[in-house]
Amino acid sequence: MRPMTHSSLAADPYDEGFGLYVHWPFCVSKCPYCDFNSHVVERIEQTAWHDAYLRELSHFAAQTTGRTLTSIFFGGGTPSLMDPATTAAVITAARAHWNVAPDLEITLEANPGTVDAQRFADFRAAGVNRLSMGVQSLNETDLRFLGRKHSVDEARVAWRAAAKIFPRVSFDLIYARPNQDLAAWQRELQEALNEVRDNNITHLSLYQLTMEDGTVMAADYARKAFTLPDEDASSDMFERTQDLCAGAGFPAYEISNHAAPEQECRHNMIYWRGGDYVGIGPGAHGRLRLHDGAVATRQIKAPSLWLKRVSSDAHGTQAREALNTKARAEELLMMGLRLSEGVHVTRFERLTGLSMDHVVNTAATTRLIDQGFLEQKNGHLIATPGGRLALNEILRQLLAS
Repeated sequence: MRPMTHSSLAADPYDEGFGLYVHWPFCVSKCPYCDFNSHVVERIEQTAWHDAYLRELSHFAAQTTGRTLTSIFFGGGTPSLMDPATTAAVITAARAHWNVAPDLEITLEANPGTVDAQRFADFRAAGVNRLSMGVQSLNETDLRFLGRKHSVDEARVAWRAAAKIFPRVSFDLIYARPNQDLAAWQRELQEALNEVRDNNITHLSLYQLTMEDGTVMAADYARKAFTLPDEDASSDMFERTQDLCAGAGFPAYEISNHAAPEQECRHNMIYWRGGDYVGIGPGAHGRLRLHDGAVATRQIKAPSLWLKRVSSDAHGTQAREALNTKARAEELLMMGLRLSEGVHVTRFERLTGLSMDHVVNTAATTRLIDQGFLEQKNGHLIATPGGRLALNEILRQLLAS
């Protein structure tokens, strides 16, 4: 890596933030591509979940007193199936446990078909100020392939209603689906961008379909039940996505995420910038710097077992593992290079206690800069657009000993 002098390093301009992630594990149905901790059940004891979340939240709050909370994220699963009263109780308790940023971001994930205007209003009254909607496709056939229960029309009604109630709205789409070509994806994305413009939606998450181990879809793919666009076609779709979104005022701030100015998901920025976050609920992960060092936490995945453990022990932690300095440094590099802003070197050194020059392969860094895959700018190490297309290989070379 070309040495950065102290004079060339910008002062660390960002508080990477401190967040709370709340995992709701239930869905109406299990999507075949999904490897998240989600479950389908006939009946949910909402009171039991309300009490368990507050109990586990208190456990972690006691370990992190004095922190300033910058975001809360209700993820899943399908958190729009949660009783809004539980959502409100968690938000109220979080505000009581920690100092709270004046612009606290509170996101809730929702699926079209699980909410209506009244339920949106209830979540807004609970304190949610950002809604993230899992649309996934604007093609009816592909919605069925993806296992989604809503129609395109239902999705359109839902995001239009949400945009009238929440100050910030995002929705997700998945591309590089079977039989999808560049022209078809361009038409679909343009339709989405038109809706974004007309409804004052502030954020889009655009993911390439991937086969996750252990999913129904991955098993179907392995037995050749369907084929996917090849690597060249997928790369073309990615590049066209960048061009169309940037042209519409939604440049990529992370590999798969696009936002209007100052509308980035602040909670996810905590992850990518290496900040701390508490994770509560079945299967939730957390990253915390405590008096005895940095730790990764992981909660019990099975909902019934998590409830039982929280009832007996006040928390459902399955694992609490110390993060050694090398693992922490590699994680910060891997996450930070996903961002268009890259890895801020001063922050990296503050969070790890290590010079970046001592973590990355300096010869590989210089070579990747010369080849146009990386750049150094304003105290950041940045993957260029071409570099983000080959990020796994770039990380392999950077971390080669």
